[in-house]
Amino acid sequence: MSKSYHLKVSSFKFITLVVTLLLTSFNLLAQKNKPYHEDLSKLRPKFEQTEVTPTKDTTRKVQIVAVAPTKTVNAKVDVVLDSLDLFNLMRKYIDGYTIQIYSGQKKEEAMNTKKKLLEEIPELNANVQYQQPKFRVTVGKYFSKLEAQRDLLMLRKKFAAAILVPEKIPIK
Repeated sequence: MSKSYHLKVSSFKFITLVVTLLLTSFNLLAQKNKPYHEDLSKLRPKFEQTEVTPTKDTTRKVQIVAVAPTKTVNAKVDVVLDSLDLFNLMRKYIDGYTIQIYSGQKKEEAMNTKKKLLEEIPELNANVQYQQPKFRVTVGKYFSKLEAQRDLLMLRKKFAAAILVPEKIPIK
């Protein structure tokens, strides 16, 4: 294709764009000058107002009526709730999280990490666990990641290797 063809096509596109913009702007200017008014009163619903005459007796008598429930599912719901309660009583563990601040094969380093934690952050208790072939130092028992986030950020300042680890938490 020749240069003149591309030039004609691009100039046609440019002229079309300019004309479109001008027509749009004139249309918007024409709308701004006319105030909008519409009478919607004929579409509104009409209500008749009834007059209430006051009575001499100002006290009201409230009558309580006992209603027997029909189409209830209480017995079925009770069975389900009882089975859930039994299941929860039998559970010994719940899914949760703990913060691991050390994992390695040296017991001395694990004990030093626990000692350092107790010196620097005494409100947190550390646990040393041996899971063959590693020693782990963990802190806290949390039910959600959000709950553990504050302590994790605080521990990462002192222990760069601190990570959040999923763990089964025993239910007491």
